[in-house]
Amino acid sequence: MSIPTRVKLVDVGPRDGLQNEKQPVPAAVKIELVHRLQDAGLTEIEVTSFVSPKWVPQMADNAAVMAGIARKAGVRYSVLTPNLQGFEAALKSKPDEIVVFGAASEAFSQKNINCSIAESIERFAPVVQAARAAGIHVRGAMSCTVGCPYEGEIAPERVSYLAGLMKGIGVQHVGVADTIGVGTPLKVQRAMEATLKHYDLNDVSGHFHDTYGQALANTLVCLQMGVWQFDTSVAGLGGCPYAKGATGNVASEDVVYLLHGMGIETGIDLDKLVDAGKFISDFLERKPNSRAATAILAKRLG
Repeated sequence: MSIPTRVKLVDVGPRDGLQNEKQPVPAAVKIELVHRLQDAGLTEIEVTSFVSPKWVPQMADNAAVMAGIARKAGVRYSVLTPNLQGFEAALKSKPDEIVVFGAASEAFSQKNINCSIAESIERFAPVVQAARAAGIHVRGAMSCTVGCPYEGEIAPERVSYLAGLMKGIGVQHVGVADTIGVGTPLKVQRAMEATLKHYDLNDVSGHFHDTYGQALANTLVCLQMGVWQFDTSVAGLGGCPYAKGATGNVASEDVVYLLHGMGIETGIDLDKLVDAGKFISDFLERKPNSRAATAILAKRLG
């Protein structure tokens, strides 16, 4: 399989990245972050989540954030919808895509959403149906595809099972996520191969956390398989509330630096992306969790 010449990144920073922040991030700051990301050339942005504010207080301003964005032609704005109620609330905000989720680990599914994998997919079936009837694209996030904080290693067969269930309810695209960042290239390759039994190469993406510093290596092995879509998070924002000790998503800046260094097109301006990461990191009063951003910012000062 040849390495793709162009790669599309979905920046999940505004949603997945900020959802676990303890300090409230005002809607205006989230809107500014989305604007900075689209100005940097991102064409796919995961903006917010229509979940109960009781569970995720940080996303209580979902409608205000969606309403405040100056939408740019050619950019797809996605939102996470955990159930029909969330989808109906999201619909008013006119998202281009909704995201549903499932885990390849039974224990994680129980701890995260209090039901089995099969039950979680049943719950999402009417959401997927309603979205597609409304002409909204549906993406599925498959968590814990290589490891789980409760079960340990996850067999590729479990990933294949989940991908098959998602395909069965009409999910159009799936992301293979290493939620706790324990994956290494061969394990990730096996999880991706298991997914490709059900989905076309154009309908899969990688979503890697950098807990053990493996996210770029895992990205590279997927590129070698021909995978050309990845979820990343500006400034490496985010973790997982149900995965103890899992550090953030791989930083968008680091992945863009890797891709550009390989001669792969992204349509993203790395300097502007670094600025977007610095903007949100300054607000959160910490340094960007990105090696590339740290090096570029230091170079500017030099």
